[in-house]
Amino acid sequence: MNTMTYLGYAAKIEYSDEDRCFIGRVAGIRDVIGFHADNVTALRTAFEEAVEDYLTYCAECGRAPQRPASGKISLRIPPEVHAAVTVAADVSGKSVNQWISDTLAQATQR
Repeated sequence: MNTMTYLGYAAKIEYSDEDRCFIGRVAGIRDVIGFHADNVTALRTAFEEAVEDYLTYCAECGRAPQRPASGKISLRIPPEVHAAVTVAADVSGKSVNQWISDTLAQATQR
């Protein structure tokens, strides 16, 4: 996936052959923040402006802007996977939370 990040927000980037431009959308929040441009440099500028406009709009309306993540995650997994995670964490000398955090960080490194 092609992404850009700015002020903690990440944008998913696609190319529209029909429109002959790059199209971006801020990912991970319910509010819709979109932008587009003909080249990568202009797309970066449009993304940053879109995020800043969103934050300004939220401040003017007196509401908190949505954030992509709080740092907490609730997860349902099969008991056998839970047991395997517990063993893997113990063997590595980590808590289950730290082991999962490290494993997810490693899996999402770009």
